[in-house]
Amino acid sequence: MRETAMGEHPAFVAAAEPDRIAVVMAGSGETRTYRELDEASRRLALALHDRGLRRGDHLAVLLDNRPAFFEAVWAGLRSGLYVTPINWHLTAAEAAFIASDCGASALVAGAALAPVVSAQGSELDDIAVRLAVGGSLPGFEAYQEVVDGRALDDDPDPCEGQWMFYSSGTTGRPKGIVPGPVGQPLGNPSAFTQMLTGLWGFTGDTVYLSPAPLYHAAPAGWSTTAQRIGGTVVVLEQFDPVEFLAAIERFRVSHVQVVPTHLVRLLKLPAEVRERYDLSSLRMVVHAAAPCPIEVKRAAIEWLGPIVNEYYAGSEGNGFCAIGSEEWLARPGSVGRSLLGAIHIVGAGDEEVPTGDEGQVWFETARRFEYHGDPVKTASAWNDKGWSTIGDIGKLDEDGYLYLTDRASNMIISGGVNIYPQEVEDLLLGHPAVLDAAVIGTPHPDLGEQVTAFVQPDRAVSEPGAADVDLPDALIAYCREHLAHFKCPRTVNLVDELPRLPTGKLLKRLLR
Repeated sequence: MRETAMGEHPAFVAAAEPDRIAVVMAGSGETRTYRELDEASRRLALALHDRGLRRGDHLAVLLDNRPAFFEAVWAGLRSGLYVTPINWHLTAAEAAFIASDCGASALVAGAALAPVVSAQGSELDDIAVRLAVGGSLPGFEAYQEVVDGRALDDDPDPCEGQWMFYSSGTTGRPKGIVPGPVGQPLGNPSAFTQMLTGLWGFTGDTVYLSPAPLYHAAPAGWSTTAQRIGGTVVVLEQFDPVEFLAAIERFRVSHVQVVPTHLVRLLKLPAEVRERYDLSSLRMVVHAAAPCPIEVKRAAIEWLGPIVNEYYAGSEGNGFCAIGSEEWLARPGSVGRSLLGAIHIVGAGDEEVPTGDEGQVWFETARRFEYHGDPVKTASAWNDKGWSTIGDIGKLDEDGYLYLTDRASNMIISGGVNIYPQEVEDLLLGHPAVLDAAVIGTPHPDLGEQVTAFVQPDRAVSEPGAADVDLPDALIAYCREHLAHFKCPRTVNLVDELPRLPTGKLLKRLLR
């Protein structure tokens, strides 16, 4: 097992093993060694310092999956900056809101994302330093010229920065999670490192595959944590189930984190395709970010073995649950027990409900988080006991294992009865003709709301044409065979694709 003796930071890995691969792009094969990553991030940090950025300032990064993402974020994280990755799947207005709301003094953006960047127009005028990666953007300096043109001096103020992540905004505008202070010495142990090494066995020999966009908290945090301890990060430019399997075989991947949508797409592949690839290097598969249907999880364990792990947490960092394969098989549907603080399930009357009953999930936590610039939203996340919530609904069993039902904001009230869409969505995803599904409440003149489903058919099973005419009725009948009728969709709409982020989260507000 390799170890970095000086601390946890790619600069220390570069000093010890400069030619070790820090990142490799699975599609193009483009790489960065630790020396190259360290030098590029240091040059950029110096260039930002030349342009006036100082400890505590904000750097925004709007890049697709490419090595420059790591150069940019490490420039900030080694300079005491707050670093905010921006979701490039957002609209231009939403992206501009994040850049403005976080108070960015510098923005590193990809020329490949020109439509998103250019449409922000004058909204970016207050950002003094703007660098374009991989091409030109109006009003931006050329990133590579700036980096290559800066002499490789020592860092003027080397210290740890902090991530400032924004929530995905599935029910409204993205919300910034206020981070802790910057300024710790480089290599100071982080919560991410403790989690990945302690729970899931990350070491300096880890080969970690990131199949999701790097702007999301987990891919960004996990990838850079692997680099803190000397691991190699393999990045998919975009997710494709066959390319995912090929990357595991080609690079001998040991660890991977996925979302349930990835598992669904992988399991929809014919068995002969899945069996074509050598996955024997895999030691740990971890999934999170969205609820996983029970049958999907069970099938994943049967296929990959008892290496499928799950965790439940939010970017707010107020709670954390985890569960392994064998635990899960004994308690199907659970997301595990809390590893941070006690969980409380609270009913509509603000009283804790009995074991096994559903209610809102609240955590006891020593970490006081707040939403940037939104005191009302912050206040709603805390109660007078000092517990916090991110709005999920669930229940506890007698051993303290948590089962999530849905999010409070997704609840449908039909005829005065509470209906949680996740149960219906999980059922629909189990139908062989369904590739993806979402359920929302839509207005009904008598009931207030009715259950409405949106379904993306699996074209490998259901070809477009006459079959589509019958599929909605067939799916309604299928639901009625397995659920109480009041929970079942009254309408099923077939769509080409659902508005789901690559992180697996569904933008139900767009369906509404």
